[in-house]
Amino acid sequence: MSKKIYLDNASTTPVEKEVLKEMIPYFSEKFGNPSSIHGLGQEAKVAIDKSRKKIANFLGCDSEEVIFTGSATEANNIFIRGVLGSFENPHVITSAIEHDAVLKTVKKSGVDYTVLKVDEDGFVNPEDLKKKIKKETVLVSVMYANNEIGTIEPIKRIGEMIEKENEGRDRKILFHTDAAQAAGYLSCNVDELGVDGLTLSGHKIYGPKGVGVLYKGSSVNMRPIIYGGGQEEGLRSGTYNTPLIVGMAKAVELIKEKNKKEKTEELRDYLIREVLKIKDASLNGPKKSRLPNNTNFSFQGAEGESLVMILDQEGISTSTGSACSSKTLEPSHVLKAIGLKDLQAHSSLRVSLGRKTTKKDLDKFLAVLKEAVERLRKISGR
Repeated sequence: MSKKIYLDNASTTPVEKEVLKEMIPYFSEKFGNPSSIHGLGQEAKVAIDKSRKKIANFLGCDSEEVIFTGSATEANNIFIRGVLGSFENPHVITSAIEHDAVLKTVKKSGVDYTVLKVDEDGFVNPEDLKKKIKKETVLVSVMYANNEIGTIEPIKRIGEMIEKENEGRDRKILFHTDAAQAAGYLSCNVDELGVDGLTLSGHKIYGPKGVGVLYKGSSVNMRPIIYGGGQEEGLRSGTYNTPLIVGMAKAVELIKEKNKKEKTEELRDYLIREVLKIKDASLNGPKKSRLPNNTNFSFQGAEGESLVMILDQEGISTSTGSACSSKTLEPSHVLKAIGLKDLQAHSSLRVSLGRKTTKKDLDKFLAVLKEAVERLRKISGR
């Protein structure tokens, strides 16, 4: 059987061997509940404390500001709903290309909200954002980097703008960013970014599924949305999942060593050049200020899901966009937001590179892709 080629790293990544090795003892040998006062429990608590410090070092924050969750989706919900539930008549601003974990949470919150338009490359304009601020605005949530088209948003500029806007305001505006896709390649120092809340996901950075992190600035007041034993500063009650937390921390620790940003960018740029040689192929999202591992294309006359299936038959894994939204037949809200028509959006293919991706892998992908596009165009009558 020929080698499988995995080009869907924006959906999920494999767990690194070092991460798995770190996790295994906490499933059986060191299985104590960290909330218990006996030796086994305290052994697990020490592991959680060490993990919290590792992630705090990565974020440039205090350990007490790191909250462990079951996913980035949960972390987004805890912060957004927790903040909005702490104010009367709050107003929140977000962008049209957010992950559904943010966009749906905002829309279903029952409060006044504004969804910012983006330009044809998916960028939020900080000046447009500034114009949408009201006296009731308490929260701005803009993702660090988009999961479908790789756009890296001007988070630092937005943070500086909000900080200036807060001067003289009684009701301070809090700033949150979903950094699930960004963490593997971009600095997540919260002070440099100027954020009050930031979310991470374990399985996007070669850690385990089922664990996430919420950074919550110490000055942020929030109402809990999960009640129970009072774990995680009372914001996320529930028994600690020690193995996954340990794995998440190890994955964060390995980012600097394992992720070769320059090499990945070279492969990404090579892929873009070669794909755009295909007739009527177009790149979705920016050429610059784009995640090193992300590409997203549209192929006129070739349906995206059909491309995914043909490629899969050849042992190549890709996607049409966010795995969390792949069950719906609706065109991607991200691609619609940057101006694509339904037909263009349905002809899209996301190819996301990983640590083990090689030029040989991309050459095999390109050969299969060219044949697949040609075959589908003949079927469609183009």
